[in-house]
Amino acid sequence: MKSAHSLPLLVGRKPVLEALELGTTIEKIFLLRTATGPEIIAIKQRAKEYNIPISQVPVEKLDYMTKAQHQGIVAWTSLLQYVDLQAGISYVVEKGEVPLFLLLDGITDVRNVGAIARSALCCGAQGIILPTSHAASLTEEAIKTSAGALRKILLCRTPSVQQAMDILRLNGIQILGTQMKGSVPVYESDLTIPSVIVMGAEDTGISKEVLKRADQLIRIPMVTNFDSLNVSVATGMILYEALRQRLLIK
Repeated sequence: MKSAHSLPLLVGRKPVLEALELGTTIEKIFLLRTATGPEIIAIKQRAKEYNIPISQVPVEKLDYMTKAQHQGIVAWTSLLQYVDLQAGISYVVEKGEVPLFLLLDGITDVRNVGAIARSALCCGAQGIILPTSHAASLTEEAIKTSAGALRKILLCRTPSVQQAMDILRLNGIQILGTQMKGSVPVYESDLTIPSVIVMGAEDTGISKEVLKRADQLIRIPMVTNFDSLNVSVATGMILYEALRQRLLIK
């Protein structure tokens, strides 16, 4: 049976634990809030190791997802593959490329993520970083919206935005937060050096953690103060500027 999100389901404690032990890529785990026992402990530990998000839910949610005996747990298996962020950075560097990554901070709309992936691939970004909290699940709809780009770009899952920034900074990658009132117009920022562009949710923007720790806060100059740019459109504009700058130095 498939969920409403069109991702194949794993139902029950043993099937979920076995899948984790076999290295099956899992998109998300839904766990009954009151679930306990050794298998649940083992599942939580494995999920933490693999950066798999766990959502604590009431029994009604699980009953809605499946009519089978779920034993307090249901998981979505993934249609995509994820890589460790450090491994992803190393892969790009070893190919002789200058890293250009996107960090999605609180973007939960799957169509926006799909459209962002499409622009990222076209403009030369090598990877998208997806924190496990407050992030979209990459469903068939996301893949369709991306025109298949999500299958061709590195997808790096991390426990949090903060941990992602720690790893990026250790690798000498500048962190560029995006904000309507950012101090630096995007065309004045040096996007030819190793960079990560942090895109926030349309309603709340980038998180306070990014505001505090970003190397620069960049903005897209506009002729009015009318806040009309969809996050995927804004991402495409910034990435095109990165592509323009990088083409100029080749």
